[in-house]
Amino acid sequence: MASIIEISGLTKRYASGFEALKGVDLTIEEGEIFALLGPNGAGKTTMISIICGIARPTGGTINVAGHDIIRDYRGARTAIGLVPQELSTDQFERVIDTVTFSRGLFGKARNDAYVEKILRDLSLWDKRNSKILELSGGMKRRVMIAKALSHEPRVLFLDEPTAGVDVELRRDMWKLIGELRQTGVTIILTTHYIEEAEEMADRVGVINQGELMLVEDKTALMKKLGKKTLTVVLADPIDAVPPDLAEWDVTLGADGHEIEYIFDTQAERTGVSSLLRRLGDLGIGYKDINTRQSSLEDIFVSLVHQEKAA
Repeated sequence: MASIIEISGLTKRYASGFEALKGVDLTIEEGEIFALLGPNGAGKTTMISIICGIARPTGGTINVAGHDIIRDYRGARTAIGLVPQELSTDQFERVIDTVTFSRGLFGKARNDAYVEKILRDLSLWDKRNSKILELSGGMKRRVMIAKALSHEPRVLFLDEPTAGVDVELRRDMWKLIGELRQTGVTIILTTHYIEEAEEMADRVGVINQGELMLVEDKTALMKKLGKKTLTVVLADPIDAVPPDLAEWDVTLGADGHEIEYIFDTQAERTGVSSLLRRLGDLGIGYKDINTRQSSLEDIFVSLVHQEKAA
């Protein structure tokens, strides 16, 4: 698959000496959904702002759809739609007017049918004549997405797209993002809701303290770094973990009714079968067992914690 964004050696250093980005290299493929994860201050918004031409890099190069963001700013910016983290639009404009105006800003010919389609897809058509100040926070967020899509960009950046949005609207936006991908739009999103990345992303990048820690296919990442938790539901509760189980470092839960054991799925010996045998040897009966795969959030927290510890 062809790349649509190519970032090489991207740095951003402020006059104070603070380095917001430290030599970031990243290639994003056309048509994929890429999730950029990181704690507050990690450099996510800084990187998006530079790609979109809002901030200037200290060093490195970025190409978007074949256009260098510095030498061919207009070509690069035309290929990009941006939904910023902060809601910023003219509160007294009608919804349909602000979306139509945004399309015109990029030199696109008027296309009422296309604008109507966007507004219908975002459940905004019934609100087309409403002033933006009359809308709820979730609806205002949808207007921002409509504006970003108005000039038919090839790449859509969503910086915390569901911040302050209720669960129902969040699910609607996930559905919309999936539909946009089907039309060939490349989507890059930053989010604090790890379940968004787990639900939608093809690949995941984790950034912390200005450095891109890893970029990995989501499924491969969860398989490679994820662990599983084995829960053994006991037939009768116990007061404490027997010393003979110290080898497995199990924990006791549910008021003594459950034993939990975390194991590495990639290890040659997981220890599961030997643990169950030892329980039998100790006369500890169980009536059910189940396993749970680590979530992307578990992996993310673990990675950031390792980075801080180092």
